[in-house]
Amino acid sequence: MTATASLARYLVSAKAGGLPGWTLHEAKRTLINLLGVSLSASVMPAARIMLEWAAAEAAAPRASVIGSGLRTSPATAALLNGYLAHLQDYDDTHFPTVLHPTAPVWPAVLAAAEDTGASGREACAAFVLGAEAACRVAMSVHPWHYDAGWHITGTAGPFGAAAGAGRLLGLSAEQMTHALGVAGTQAGGVREVFGSDSKAMHPAKGAANGLQAAQLAKAGFTSADDILGGRRGFWAVLSAAGHSEEQLLGGLGERWELANNGLKPYANGVVSHPIQDAVIQLRNEHGLRPEQVTAIHARVNPLVLELMDRPQPRRGLEGKFSFQHCAAAALIDGAGHDAQFSDERVADAAIAALRALVSATPDEAMGEDQVHVAISLVDGRTVETQIEHATGSPGNPLTDEALEAKYRAIATPVIGKERAEKLLAAAWALDGAPDVGEVASLMVVVDA
Repeated sequence: MTATASLARYLVSAKAGGLPGWTLHEAKRTLINLLGVSLSASVMPAARIMLEWAAAEAAAPRASVIGSGLRTSPATAALLNGYLAHLQDYDDTHFPTVLHPTAPVWPAVLAAAEDTGASGREACAAFVLGAEAACRVAMSVHPWHYDAGWHITGTAGPFGAAAGAGRLLGLSAEQMTHALGVAGTQAGGVREVFGSDSKAMHPAKGAANGLQAAQLAKAGFTSADDILGGRRGFWAVLSAAGHSEEQLLGGLGERWELANNGLKPYANGVVSHPIQDAVIQLRNEHGLRPEQVTAIHARVNPLVLELMDRPQPRRGLEGKFSFQHCAAAALIDGAGHDAQFSDERVADAAIAALRALVSATPDEAMGEDQVHVAISLVDGRTVETQIEHATGSPGNPLTDEALEAKYRAIATPVIGKERAEKLLAAAWALDGAPDVGEVASLMVVVDA
């Protein structure tokens, strides 16, 4: 049996009742996080452009769009919700691949569930299996694929979206194999667009393409028998430097990559989160002010310099990929929410001056969630700390209470306190709901 067929067989045969309870709880946590960050992103200019484009398309109104009164086709809803979920870079991250699994998978699952009337438990199970598929595809090509310049959320994400949607559409093993094939041949997205509106198009297209792949396969559409392991398949073409079939298939149903997924406390590239934790900790412990600082130096995982070395970001979205800006904003504001990554905040003179004092040295011994930070002061002192596991990483996960606080802080300004609380309660109760209708009805803005 081919690698793709083996994965497909597992995806269609796994029983929702046989999934570990913690995975269904994690599905609800990721949904709550997605709802909050998508509502927050829905008011951004790029989001409005996407929503206006979709409204003009006038597709069949069968699925709901977060933060909007728009109902549209399932694939278009998946596209828009996938875009919103990732626009602020405030969604979850899988370690060590830096895949963002929720943004392509939940939007496809939500749209399919709303369109088919699937139960809330079926939707949660579909997300779990879809996210696991995406994470395992990502692990199978880590680190070679990402190092070549591919954005792994755009390339592994469609597999997860197809898997999750395919579960809800009741695909057979053969149909799921074809759905993965249709999704896999549409895998794409390069890292050059980081720091622009285009980055969020990767999970957006992943969600839409994965859902469409499942729908086409259900109708009898065919694809490659082994999109992953074929002679000119995903591994051979998009990860020519290496791949691991064991990472894809080993311990399916027993070892869960979903356990290595973390929810973000900061709205920027995850590899900078240890720096922000450290700077905020030192700021608060020592009452630091920017005029006291002569230098901020960090010893970091090499990915920080690979992904986030932008000493002079020009706009807010670029600031999300500048460890220098993240550190400066952390010291001045004591935070890393989306407000710290506006165009105005990036242009702020005090933050720009402090950014110039921030430097980093790569250290192979540092994990992605580790850092050592030293802050030199005008009085000659140096204060320093080491973070072993950044907040939100699998080794130091956000608690349910911290997740709710994040959700309330970013969702309430968009839909109001009463509606935000009802939506939160509906998401927590989703695995016992007859369908996803209550979540779908509460996540929209009625007068949008």
